[in-house]
Amino acid sequence: MTTDAHNRTGRVALVTGGSRGLGRALTRELIATGWVVVTDGRDAGALSRLRANTADSDALITVPGDVADPDHRAALIDPVTKLGGLDLLVNNASLLGPSPQPALADYALGTLEEVYAVNLLAPLALTQLALPHLERRTGRIINISSDAAVEPYEGWGGYGSSKAALDQLTNVLAAENPRLRIYSLDPGDMRTDMHAQAFPGEDISDRPEPETVLPALIRLIDGELPSGRYRAAALVPQVTA
Repeated sequence: MTTDAHNRTGRVALVTGGSRGLGRALTRELIATGWVVVTDGRDAGALSRLRANTADSDALITVPGDVADPDHRAALIDPVTKLGGLDLLVNNASLLGPSPQPALADYALGTLEEVYAVNLLAPLALTQLALPHLERRTGRIINISSDAAVEPYEGWGGYGSSKAALDQLTNVLAAENPRLRIYSLDPGDMRTDMHAQAFPGEDISDRPEPETVLPALIRLIDGELPSGRYRAAALVPQVTA
């Protein structure tokens, strides 16, 4: 990343899981509207393809790795420090867990720990590192949740409970940091790799593309809504729940 790119855009975002799905859509949208974006993903090849398909690659910093890894999280914060602050943190990276989803009675606890490590502990750990940089710019945090956090879907006890815990973590963070806007967003069903994994063998072509959620995200990023949990379909009615 060059200093010129930072001077040209002004605003800096850190988006986890930017190599595919909603994270990729948001990363490309932010760059198109003048942001510098730091993003990551476990698939280095997917990150390379993201760079190749980004109009202003000078405004994109990619850091391959797993958000559950403390060294990787530190590597994500390093460019933020060099850029002088952070305006937006989006904890988007998630781990589905087993596919098909098992009943809780059969859920391997070691696997559940892995799901919680990515979906709950990593967002908190990254937030802890990012808070000083966000406070400098009165930035915002968006944690990507799920309808499985509030609906008792059979087989979704692992992933769903990790997102329910993330919702409450978001609520408490907001109470503890009243100067910042801190959100949890349920994007609704989307046509993503994770959704395909959740429903193996099913046709999910009727689900909306991740890009349809962008208007709801932009409303949280640029609007004046108070901290809290929101559904994309409620923020932007044309978004399919």
